Amino acid sequence: MMSKKYFGTDGVRGTVGKDPMTADFAMRLASAAARVLVPEGGKVVIGKDTRLSGYMFESALEAGFVAAGADVLLLGPLPTPACAVLAQEFGADLGVVISASHNPYQDNGIKFFDGKGSKLSDDVEYAIESELEKPAMTVDSTSLGKAVRIDTARTRYQEFCATTVAEGLTFDGINVVFDGANGAGYKVGPRTLVNLGADVITIGCSPNGRNINAGCGSTKPDLLRKTVPAVGADVGIALDGDGDRVVMVDENGELIDGDQLLYILATARHSSGDLKGPVVGTVMSNLGLEHALRDRNIEFRRASVGDRYVLETLRKEGGIIGGETSGHMIVLDRTTTGDGLICALQILAVIKETGTPLSKLAAGMRKYPQTMLNVQVERRMNPDESPAIRKAVHDAQLELADTGRIVLRASGTEPVIRVMVEGTDLQQISAVAKRLAAVVADAAN
Repeated sequence: MMSKKYFGTDGVRGTVGKDPMTADFAMRLASAAARVLVPEGGKVVIGKDTRLSGYMFESALEAGFVAAGADVLLLGPLPTPACAVLAQEFGADLGVVISASHNPYQDNGIKFFDGKGSKLSDDVEYAIESELEKPAMTVDSTSLGKAVRIDTARTRYQEFCATTVAEGLTFDGINVVFDGANGAGYKVGPRTLVNLGADVITIGCSPNGRNINAGCGSTKPDLLRKTVPAVGADVGIALDGDGDRVVMVDENGELIDGDQLLYILATARHSSGDLKGPVVGTVMSNLGLEHALRDRNIEFRRASVGDRYVLETLRKEGGIIGGETSGHMIVLDRTTTGDGLICALQILAVIKETGTPLSKLAAGMRKYPQTMLNVQVERRMNPDESPAIRKAVHDAQLELADTGRIVLRASGTEPVIRVMVEGTDLQQISAVAKRLAAVVADAAN
């Protein structure tokens, strides 16, 4: 398929004020999306994270959709997955989120959900892009849409989150440190946990429009790792700026990443008989996860990098649990898309139901050492197309046998080939990675 000009793996994203992240583009994008998805008028929900530029893009998108004849429901600052949930609850045809996820505040992005809370397909994104060269449309005055701000959006999402744990289960006695990344989950996260009975200490829950993801959240969990043991908490939870990623910290201050969370959820569902289909990770998921699940007779599949591809594989294979090492976690028997808070609630439920601390729940999975080298290349290339690289990878895999794994990926955003090697022996995988990186550099340049 041809490459898309604006849409990446998760909507449109960039530096605010530079193409495409301008107010003018946002209005044209809304108009293009309306022509493709609500050509006869309809209902659109718009949410955002806490970036200062969110006000500008919210207004531009509102204008584009209303001018195209669509009614707009403004949800305010809410996690990305909350907007997917509320799009369904309000009977909307389309959900829009203004966020650049884990990026700094100078960036922003726009992403879409359909009326069922699922991300748009590649074909729909191509169709929207094909309409972007046209100016923003304005329908006849009698057909213009209107905009309404929904003041109950946050409490509605909190109530939904509470329904994802077993009826009657509370988190009484569990002490949680919650890191909201100064982002979209800064209110709904702590309030949902408190409503379920947890004792909560917050960090990263004082957004000012410029501090989203700054020294906090799932991509920078050092403060959380120090805080949890310092205050004697049982667990730490860190979302990213838009709330679709989560990592956790055990009672000892050790980081529990997406692979380990996936292992805990999968084994708990397997033990209760509720696991359906295979567990889905990505090509970058740690080999230790695959082996730990195999030892428990749990099927495992790998998808391409990106939570949308994890979701596609889950649906194709009939699975319900999938995710990425970064903490994009999907629990399809609870919600329709990746949701950091809902994943954390499921983990807390396992802790409460089993009486087992998070450190012991994660101990059943051994994380294998992993080495990643980035090889700069003069031009973008597919490493699989080089005979020299294919031979080097084949020989290296024979050396590692079933105790190691190799992944070569071309970056989607820069001229870099990522060489990843993991296995049981750190010295061996480091040597293999260096050899492969040298072959890639010779073949590419």
